[in-house]
Amino acid sequence: MTSSAVSWTGPRIAVVGIGADGWDGLGRPAREAIGAAAVVFGSARQLALVPETAAGKRVTWPSPLLPALPGLLESYVGVRLCVLASGDPMFFGIGVTLARLFGPRALQVLPQPSSASLACARLGWSLADTPVVSVVGRALSAVLPELVDRGRLLVLSADEHTPGQLAELLRGHGFGASELTVLEQLGGPAEQIGTGVAQRWQRPAGDPLNIVAISCVADADQVRATRLPGLPDQLFGGDGQLTKREVRALTLAALAPAPGELLWDVGGGSGSIAIEWCRAHPGNRAVTFERLERRRRQIADNAAALGVGHIVVRGELFEEVGHAEIASPEAIFVGGGLTQDGLLGTCWAQLRPGGRLVANAVTAESESLLLTWAAAQGGELRKFQIYRAEPLGSSTAWRPQLPVTQWSVVKSAARSVQISPPNRERVAGHAVGSGPSFEHDRNNGF
Repeated sequence: MTSSAVSWTGPRIAVVGIGADGWDGLGRPAREAIGAAAVVFGSARQLALVPETAAGKRVTWPSPLLPALPGLLESYVGVRLCVLASGDPMFFGIGVTLARLFGPRALQVLPQPSSASLACARLGWSLADTPVVSVVGRALSAVLPELVDRGRLLVLSADEHTPGQLAELLRGHGFGASELTVLEQLGGPAEQIGTGVAQRWQRPAGDPLNIVAISCVADADQVRATRLPGLPDQLFGGDGQLTKREVRALTLAALAPAPGELLWDVGGGSGSIAIEWCRAHPGNRAVTFERLERRRRQIADNAAALGVGHIVVRGELFEEVGHAEIASPEAIFVGGGLTQDGLLGTCWAQLRPGGRLVANAVTAESESLLLTWAAAQGGELRKFQIYRAEPLGSSTAWRPQLPVTQWSVVKSAARSVQISPPNRERVAGHAVGSGPSFEHDRNNGF
């Protein structure tokens, strides 16, 4: 059960989903919950769907809503409250926020069919097999990880301009032949459905209450990019400081991302590990630490281009550890700066119990350090060497990449030995020091 941040002492808050069909589409329990409330909250559009005689005091949500929400509801503790939501309140809706703030026991949720359910019903699509992306309050690029040839997805629009913006996004990312279907006011008397191709999109902006269905068609030369790890190297811009795709796939497998987890990517380079971590599951988060400003910019650019612009890009680890906004992670990847005095010790101290740490080394010095840590903390050591075929005159030869030693370990309370290098300083309560830059180990051999 979700733990509540605020103890709610009043009657349960009724959270009622209401569709475009308004009052007529509500069942008796939903109508009774609205009628019994002393105060009904909602957007102006939602409140207008409820007859004047059917509710008590009406309060329109302020903007921005989220910062004001806890205090606004708590000011009415002791009276019956009702919150109106669009469709299913627990589907990208305010019900999720209220459950997080006050706990599920403080709520009585009465859902209607979601816009995604209604869209799939109109299109004949399987709801269970159709990804849904919300761009309400999110970057439009969040759609990009779901784009794959012959794939289907639904996009919850921010407003009437979203369909046209999606068409432009598809054209600019090699999916211009994709078909867009705009479904407006689903379930209501003004329901309307229109279809067009992204490359030739000329449909004017329509109703702000819409959802967009995309049937993806990739251009013939479009590089395939799925959520699975091992994206082609050419998708990452930068100066070549990149964990190459074969080793990257093996590294992501060792990191084992699960939905909603936080990764620290230490020595970000081009940001490829953090980006693929976040693409693996829509709710994943990452903080990447990179010493050089120009590389921090390229990480941010790569993240935006690959649809995970929410990645947090910070400076050198030792300067950032201890900031309140940087939470302890479930996983840490160290791809550079392994021999920097105190780096692994700081990472190990910050890793949550049960978390995974994966470190890659290409130099003899950094490999020796991993052997020492593995002897103390356990885990698994592996060594990879990738060969790529390259032309040699009129023939083909195998060109070896630098071998990579990888240590992966799960932190447990029983194995918390700290390895303390000499000549250290104290930063943020952990042993650290000054040493080689993060780019020491993250080189073109990766």
